[in-house]
Amino acid sequence: MKLLQAKLSQYQEPQKAKAAGIYPYFRKIESEQDTEVVINGQKVLMFGSNSYMGLTNHPKVKEAAIEATKKYGTGLAGSPFLNGTLDIHKELEQKLAAYVGKEDAMLYSTGFGVNLGVVSTLTGRNDTIILDEQDHASIIEGRRLSFSKSLRYKHNDMASLEEQLKKCSPNDVKLIVTDGVFSMEGDVANLPEIVHLAKQYNASVMVDEAHGIGVFGRNGRGTCDHFGVTDDVDLIMGTFSKSFASLGGFIACDKTITNYLRHHSRSYIFTASITPASTAAVSAALDIMMSEPERMDHLWEITNYALEGFRNMGCEIGNTSTPIIPLYIRDNNLTFMITKDLSDEGVFVNPVVSPAVAPHDTLIRFSLMATHTKEQVTIGLEKIQKVFRKYNLIP
Repeated sequence: MKLLQAKLSQYQEPQKAKAAGIYPYFRKIESEQDTEVVINGQKVLMFGSNSYMGLTNHPKVKEAAIEATKKYGTGLAGSPFLNGTLDIHKELEQKLAAYVGKEDAMLYSTGFGVNLGVVSTLTGRNDTIILDEQDHASIIEGRRLSFSKSLRYKHNDMASLEEQLKKCSPNDVKLIVTDGVFSMEGDVANLPEIVHLAKQYNASVMVDEAHGIGVFGRNGRGTCDHFGVTDDVDLIMGTFSKSFASLGGFIACDKTITNYLRHHSRSYIFTASITPASTAAVSAALDIMMSEPERMDHLWEITNYALEGFRNMGCEIGNTSTPIIPLYIRDNNLTFMITKDLSDEGVFVNPVVSPAVAPHDTLIRFSLMATHTKEQVTIGLEKIQKVFRKYNLIP
């Protein structure tokens, strides 16, 4: 065995979980992404999807993707920098910029690629990137690729953020990067105070709206719109794999920034453009989000219903106030066991274990879509209550 394989063969955690019958990953779904999916021939309620608007099966979204494929083909075979820019790409960029309230927007092939390419590119060796300690992995990876200095502040702790800002030279560029809605905990960034501190210390702000768009703001414009700070946030990032029911991502900002990114951001320049189908699907999804505000109303109705249900049940759900509801287990193996038991009960949830979180912060993530019915949520609550009682997590 070569040295590389010998080193990597020491990693046996997945094999241990498989041997115990509690390995929870790569479950094969045999149906479309919906509130109910088929796994191993059995129907399972899906509470593990990020499709907050529930548009992955909307007829208009599907039809738009099909028609774009008929017209443009299945792929671009090149980056947007070269042969990979279509008219529908530019139309979508303009549409997204107007939607989130910025001068310009750029399309990337994935949401991860947006943060990777933007955070790693914007600042230089003498500049500083300041991150929330719970920021998404894509932001962390972007920071790792940057030559800039980096500082981290305690999660959503504004006193800690100010401490980090005070460490920076007044004349150096400072970029604060935060999630709008944090993907594991489901809590919301204190954007009004972040913007206030950014103004006080002459810093720029970038907000990852991956889990905010479709959930907060007018017609789902996100947390920046919700708090009325869009004009004070320099860069707004979004992904297409959640509320937009597709694949890809975007950054929206002023043209000074996009001009630089279009010619320097490596995950933009050296990656093939998003497919015609993905592009058209996003555009159709955005049209639906603008024309059917009742979807978001229903999402919040069932979110509040679920939050109340979990609190009354005695579950530990942290500071969430969103359709992302963490149910804390605080033990790796127990988290896997509960995920398995819930799957057997016909409920799909996502386990979150170390190293994604600290071992004492493990949880299952219960996520809601606008297409869930109240009856489906009730069944989910009842099944979770049954399993949690089995393990003495609740009375």
